[in-house]
Amino acid sequence: MEISLLRIAVSLVSIVVLITWAWRVVNWVWLRPKKLERCLREQGLSGNSYRLLFGDLKGWSKMSTQAKSKPTNFTHDIAPRVFPLIHQVVTNYGKNSFTWRGPTPLVNIMNPEQLKEIFSKTCDFRKPSGNPYIKSLGNGLSWHEGEKWTTHRKIINQAFHHEKLKNMSTAFYQCCNDMICKWESLVSKEGSIELDVWPYLQTLTSDVISRTAFGSSYEEGRSIFKLQKEQAELAIITIQSIYIPGWRFLPTKINKRMKKIDKEIQASLKGIINKREKAIKASEARADDLLGILLESNLKEIQEHGNNKNVGMNLQDVIEECKTFYFAGQETTAALLVWTMIILGRYPSWQARAREEVLQVFGKNKPEFDGLNHLKVVTMILYEVLRLYPPIINLTRTVHVETKLGNLVLPTGIEVCTPVILVHHDHELWGDDANDFNPNRFAEGVLKATRGQLSFFPFAWGPRICIGQHFSMIEAKMTLSMILQRFSFELSPSYTHSPLPTMILQPEYGAHVILHKL
Repeated sequence: MEISLLRIAVSLVSIVVLITWAWRVVNWVWLRPKKLERCLREQGLSGNSYRLLFGDLKGWSKMSTQAKSKPTNFTHDIAPRVFPLIHQVVTNYGKNSFTWRGPTPLVNIMNPEQLKEIFSKTCDFRKPSGNPYIKSLGNGLSWHEGEKWTTHRKIINQAFHHEKLKNMSTAFYQCCNDMICKWESLVSKEGSIELDVWPYLQTLTSDVISRTAFGSSYEEGRSIFKLQKEQAELAIITIQSIYIPGWRFLPTKINKRMKKIDKEIQASLKGIINKREKAIKASEARADDLLGILLESNLKEIQEHGNNKNVGMNLQDVIEECKTFYFAGQETTAALLVWTMIILGRYPSWQARAREEVLQVFGKNKPEFDGLNHLKVVTMILYEVLRLYPPIINLTRTVHVETKLGNLVLPTGIEVCTPVILVHHDHELWGDDANDFNPNRFAEGVLKATRGQLSFFPFAWGPRICIGQHFSMIEAKMTLSMILQRFSFELSPSYTHSPLPTMILQPEYGAHVILHKL
């Protein structure tokens, strides 16, 4: 009798659990998305109707494949190619529109005033929780919220003060000079040579991050970042399909490799960090690289709170920040430099103007840190490249509680899509020449170019603006100055203009230019 009752009880519990689970699944894949869709349409927003589970993901994948398969002429009107679904939705339904990432609606926001609200109200509009595969590249400052973000930002900010960046500029010069010397040896025999500069620029920015992050442990850092690069390539493969919670725990080939790489990176970083911590405490290490500054700043933070170990960053936090610094700093600066070389290879008059300015400021001498601030034309060119080819073409934020945005009331659970590439190419904001390369628009600075509106945000905006933006710009100015001092260049006939959005916007088939030694 007791056994029968026990079986009945277990059966009832199992049925309740099954029904609860089934209800949650149905709610997740159908009821909740349809409720959110009604809410958005009632407020005048338009978009594709929700499709079970996948939403617009299948269409997104199909359109991306089609866009990449078509040859393209050299045009800066790249949004239809690099962001085809959102471009089509905005074209068909207008700027007040939405699309679907699986069962989650993404509301497109392109109005400058609403963009300001999104980037200013960091508590209401938070970073998405993120695909765990992406977070494996560095679960650092860019993913944190609330008090943890505030603490980490305060500590890390010490590394990007003016004087710290000035000290790091020596590493910028060393790495760039290594690359220039390689190019000179290739060109010396013939006087000119065709070269794909993209892998060289990637190596350059990777070396810069290695030196500025780890200083004397540069070679160890370099090997870590080779692993990090492989990790990024594997992560890209995983995010090209819908993410299924828990999938990363299955023993697939990619999962096992990513897990192994992560273990190797973690072990190497722990060794470097522990060794450096001991040296700092014994006053045997200079804190002039990112790791040293970060550890020293963190130590001060802990001491200010009575040596409370719960304050500041722990070992794992430091590891994640190092990984984040590499990925964010290396990829974005490499992208900025490669698109700048491609565009200056296309527009020789602007290349000549930039070279004339560099020679006027530095001559043939080493570009000094303070002189980089006097490069007005070079800065105009870099801003215009960032406008036309932003490294990150889209930023998203999640609505955690019902939030008012302008005349919209956004319900919990949706995401807002701020399509950087579309805003940067918007004719209403930039004029009829929005798709033209015209650095003169930045002749009087960003504020004048944007007429005080938020229409230019390649490094995001507001409290969460990229902490490394000045680092990236200084590195780009120094590199471009040294290239212009030694070479002239034009696009090779073999160059194929094919912008490809992976983690960052990059040239799919490289950047083939013809270098001439000056």
